[in-house]
Amino acid sequence: MNRRQFLTAGTAVTAGALLTGRAFADTLLRPNGSDALIARAQAALDRHAGMIPNRDVVGVADFGRSSSIPRFHLIDMHNGRMDTFLVAHGRGSDPAHTGWLQHFSNLPGSEATSSGAFLTKDIYVGAHGRSRRLAGLDPDNNQAEPRGIVVHGAWYVNRDLAARGAIGRSEGCFAFEQDQVGQIIDRLGAGRLILATKA
Repeated sequence: MNRRQFLTAGTAVTAGALLTGRAFADTLLRPNGSDALIARAQAALDRHAGMIPNRDVVGVADFGRSSSIPRFHLIDMHNGRMDTFLVAHGRGSDPAHTGWLQHFSNLPGSEATSSGAFLTKDIYVGAHGRSRRLAGLDPDNNQAEPRGIVVHGAWYVNRDLAARGAIGRSEGCFAFEQDQVGQIIDRLGAGRLILATKA
């Protein structure tokens, strides 16, 4: 290893250490296929252009990945920067609790995750604390509001559980680490897009 390689490696380690307790992301940790995620986000914005007034930040949940891996990406659509977080899927989408989403559902009572584009709405304080309501914009998730599908924090989403192979499951909501959900709720203010997909 030459001096330049050594310094580059040292910078990567230092930057990685600075991420402790924050999102699992910056350019050093951008997920594979990030360009494809950005393209999907842009396509969803274009498809629902009249419904999404704020297009600066988009959330993309890549449910093709295990729940033990950070797979919810906050994307700055101006510069492509991603911050990535753990997110739960619904227990109805993974009945055996394998950590992998098996299928989507829009049915009331399914306790499953729905696919498609969601519009972020108002904040409220409920059983899980400060949370954000969502409206489904596609036929595959248009029951989101009556089902009570929201963004909230949950004790069962944490890195210790992820390290054991799978975090807990929600009832279809986008559930995040309790110390992370505040910034997600704030950055995805009302009138923005969340896309749930399975690459």
